[in-house]
Amino acid sequence: TYRYNSSMKISQIVTILEARIITGMEYNDREILKCGSSDLMSDILAGDSEKSVLITGLNTIQVVKTAAIAGAEAIVFVRGKIPEEEIINYARQSKIPLITTPYSMFVTSGRLYANGMTGLDGRI
Repeated sequence: TYRYNSSMKISQIVTILEARIITGMEYNDREILKCGSSDLMSDILAGDSEKSVLITGLNTIQVVKTAAIAGAEAIVFVRGKIPEEEIINYARQSKIPLITTPYSMFVTSGRLYANGMTGLDGRI
């Protein structure tokens, strides 16, 4: 199987997704190697999520807990969702940037893919 060797900084992801950082701007230079898109946190835990960005429409504290356990470097909330303060505070403590984009999960994933990002398995 062919693998992209592309990585992106969080700041590049924000630009590509026309997104806004909710918390964690100090981590803008973190390298992201791949992305996983799911509202089922078990899918993220089942994949190799280390050094990834988690794209989700699920707006609960379990998303941040899953990202922390899985080794994800950032979370993107789709469809303009903004998490509650409790979730933001937990993300701050966990040092996981939270980002919001106006795009759907499909378009968000497609924009990152079109710019060289792979899925969790590294395949294109």
